[in-house]
Amino acid sequence: MEDTTQDILRAHIEEIVSLTDDEFERAFSAFTLRRLKKHQFVVQSGGLVDSEFFVVKGLLKASFTNEQGRTHILQFAMENWWVSDYLALNRHTYAALDIDCLEESVVLCLSRDTKANVCAASHKMEHFFRIKTGAGYVSLQQRILSLMNDDAQSRYAQLLKQYPSLFQRVPKALIAAYLGVSRETLSRLSR
Repeated sequence: MEDTTQDILRAHIEEIVSLTDDEFERAFSAFTLRRLKKHQFVVQSGGLVDSEFFVVKGLLKASFTNEQGRTHILQFAMENWWVSDYLALNRHTYAALDIDCLEESVVLCLSRDTKANVCAASHKMEHFFRIKTGAGYVSLQQRILSLMNDDAQSRYAQLLKQYPSLFQRVPKALIAAYLGVSRETLSRLSR
């Protein structure tokens, strides 16, 4: 039997905190479900951002296109990952990122204000989000340090080791953009 959206979110939360049925129902009621098509945007550069997104099913990418037209991929977000333009979300500014679906996807949306209410009402949920935020910060720091210190071959090997399924789900051009290399360089690395 396939897990429901509620089951998936509850299992994700309960990796960190245990919730009673009532506590979970209150938390779950704060989310909005969205079903998205391949190539559909959840955030577009220049738009307002009021939510973060928990990926129930599918795969999204967060990217930035610079003034020269070069696209840089900050993050892929697959099942059980969170994604948003956090700078725009937290500072109430316009998005610098595009976040779009690489596959048909199902996400749970949690608005900034609703999240604040959930955290104010539940110490457990506040603890959950604090742990998730810290883990996200650690991942981002590791990625930045890798881009600064590791050569392309090391970055490729690390990505393959951490997320082997990504290579079956993402076109090589996007893997190259994530690693900060050309597609030709990626072809040499993957031999």
